[in-house]
Amino acid sequence: MTTLSKTWDSRINAGGYRLTAPRRVIVEIISASDQALTPAEIFIEARSRCKGIGLVTVYRTMEKLAELGLVERVHHENNCHSYIAHRDGHKHLLICKHCKKTKYFSGDDLSGLMDSIGKSSGFQIQDHWLQLNGICPDCQKKEG
Repeated sequence: MTTLSKTWDSRINAGGYRLTAPRRVIVEIISASDQALTPAEIFIEARSRCKGIGLVTVYRTMEKLAELGLVERVHHENNCHSYIAHRDGHKHLLICKHCKKTKYFSGDDLSGLMDSIGKSSGFQIQDHWLQLNGICPDCQKKEG
């Protein structure tokens, strides 16, 4: 069990969600991954560890983890999504289009842009999500 998945236990229990053996396997998979994983990918890995697990369990568990703020949805061009473990603090994502490796980054200041968009649209902008897609250094080496 990863350190991250251990810290999730109390938040999951506090959220009123029972952490069964299949759900624990899902938590361990997603918390240990440095890639954004689709529910199907999580299911395939989980089945190798817990034979009786169902795809519906994966979807429901991921929805609950997202609701609790433990994972974040990663949006893809084909209108599908995957999940990555949430890290503390305000962060943004870099996602490799080839291997799906995901890295968080910080240090941006979008306040001027958000203020400008808020004024021109009339919206009171409260939050934002920034996701940059490209090719990681490892995949660039493979292509070169």
